[in-house]
Amino acid sequence: MNAAKQQSVAFFLENLFIFAARMNLEVLKKEYADNSRCFQIADRITLSQPQHLHLSGLQGSAPEFIVNAVFGHPSTAQLNHIIILRDAEDAAYFHNTLENISGALDVFYFPSSFKNKKNYRLLNSSHVMLRTEALTKIASATHNTNKKIVVTYSEALFEKVVLSKRLSENIISIKQGDELDVNGMLEKFVNHGFVRTDFVYEPGQFAVRGGILDIYSFGNEKPYRIELFGNEVDSIRIFEPETQLSERKLLQVNIIPNVETQFETGEKVSLFEFLPGEYRSVDAGLGIHQRKIEQQEEDLDLFLEVVKSGSYHSGVTDEEAEINEKKDISADDFVKAKEVEKQITHRHVIEFEEGKFSG
Repeated sequence: MNAAKQQSVAFFLENLFIFAARMNLEVLKKEYADNSRCFQIADRITLSQPQHLHLSGLQGSAPEFIVNAVFGHPSTAQLNHIIILRDAEDAAYFHNTLENISGALDVFYFPSSFKNKKNYRLLNSSHVMLRTEALTKIASATHNTNKKIVVTYSEALFEKVVLSKRLSENIISIKQGDELDVNGMLEKFVNHGFVRTDFVYEPGQFAVRGGILDIYSFGNEKPYRIELFGNEVDSIRIFEPETQLSERKLLQVNIIPNVETQFETGEKVSLFEFLPGEYRSVDAGLGIHQRKIEQQEEDLDLFLEVVKSGSYHSGVTDEEAEINEKKDISADDFVKAKEVEKQITHRHVIEFEEGKFSG
């Protein structure tokens, strides 16, 4: 067999395997969607009084398939979901699996914003971006928009989030054809916590070169390139930060500041208070959450003592600290374990053998 035929056969087999995998996935999804027990779950979590259900005997990706079936059930058409797992690894795995199963566009991973569990000032910019994206989409959602699924874990619940109203008030919108006060816009970027650099490569940076303005919002996976003709916005593109090459065009963009550094403590609430009342969630167990957040409270107390003593050193450059380090923190920026427990128990709880589904 010549090389061309071998390549053709390999291509055919590869596509055949992909087709078979998709068929198997669709069959599994239908089996769960048509299962009477998934119907019962969907019906129970639409009741006005919080329900507590227990599911056992689940293996592998069964929880993800159940969530997908309940999410797609007609009786839950207006409900969103928050999924709370044991830790970051479980949450990332669950998010990836559910995203692949459901094909849903609005499945968000909501991690802790910090680089590690015991440093409550040093931020992970990519995690802040993921949190900001989820909060922005939730804040701007209407009954006509796609339903949302937020996947998170105990440590991420420990942090308060900015009020929905304050987040919306601080979004900077730019659209093609706008006349910009360029100097005023650059000043606004600085006031919103953005840092000017030669080239942008992470959220929180902006750069100006002639008539080109690059800005890396905290609410988008890639930065924006705004081309000006005089003061008029001539075009807007998304571009790849590694290659600096422009990709697709946009008509309008929303520039979102760092939600972890740009708002006062009094402008923040727990994630459960931020979420609209129609949210339902998958939960890894009240006892687990409470123990993990109680440990976070102890770690935070120790960290605040270190900061107060003047012996704290972040170990990062001044430029990185300007974007990724919180200047002021206090215990009021976080949610107490008992409060998290209370907020979860006021919702529907569907407990998996290795987790819970609550709303």
